[in-house]
Amino acid sequence: MTALLCLTLSSLVAAAPPEEAAPAKTMTAEQFLAQLHFQRGKITLPGGIATLDLPANFRYLSPTDAESVLVDAWGNPPGFHSLGMIVPAGISVLERESWGVIVTYEKEGHIKDDDADSIKYDELLKDMQASVLDGNAERKKQGYPGMQLVGWAEKPSYEKQSHKLYWAKDLKIDSGEHSLNYNVRVLGREGVLNLNAIASIQQIEAIKKEMKQVTGFTEFTEGNRYTDFDSKTDKVAEYGLAALVAGGVASKLGLFGKLLALLLAFKKALILIVVGAGAAIVKFFGSIFKKKQPVQPEQREQPVREDKVNLDK
Repeated sequence: MTALLCLTLSSLVAAAPPEEAAPAKTMTAEQFLAQLHFQRGKITLPGGIATLDLPANFRYLSPTDAESVLVDAWGNPPGFHSLGMIVPAGISVLERESWGVIVTYEKEGHIKDDDADSIKYDELLKDMQASVLDGNAERKKQGYPGMQLVGWAEKPSYEKQSHKLYWAKDLKIDSGEHSLNYNVRVLGREGVLNLNAIASIQQIEAIKKEMKQVTGFTEFTEGNRYTDFDSKTDKVAEYGLAALVAGGVASKLGLFGKLLALLLAFKKALILIVVGAGAAIVKFFGSIFKKKQPVQPEQREQPVREDKVNLDK
């Protein structure tokens, strides 16, 4: 487990031009965890769009701390913009059993739920499976393994009263390892709040239970709720619930936007894979998200980091 969780981006830096390599740093697991600020209680998300009323068994990490975990601890490419991360209080983010919920928001208009009862999810799944397979050639070209969407880990369901959509996907990479991608979408007045759980497929039952709790303490603020929609002034999204499950807003980022969303689901596998992928991939993904979201003062500006957490100390 120690070898699996060691943070080493040395190969990525070696593949980058010398002038872009950042000075190497080494820290212990304790030092890495000490630099994270685990917040508790009632949290107002950046922008004031929604709140998290955290119970004692959950903590919140700011966007900056969330990126530290995603990049330095879980091996994902840098530059992914989020509203932060929800993590269980009783499990270290450096443990094999760790999991987290990435929070993002897409302001693309009010999503009508008229199609909630008419969506044929089995047919939708077939289209999604074909789409994942079609993208494998490009994934392999960029240095990542192929993958397939095995099926629903939990079939999509929509709660009309709370305007919350749930589903989970069972994903498998070519090596045979499975990963759970559990999704919750909370519909709001002008957009959708995305809660994406990153965990292993073996954790499905626990995640199902925990995500019900997570969605229970996640609410839009007054004026941003689904029922606050004003048809005279507010924009209506060009897609419905089926598009949210199939890809929704992420599809506007193109193939690589979808690829990153899937890569996040494979945090454990990426710790092994990312070193061999090459620094060009990190730079590529970073450039995409810098175009989509301006760099905020709290975000890091180094394109490649060589931080290393030594879990043996």
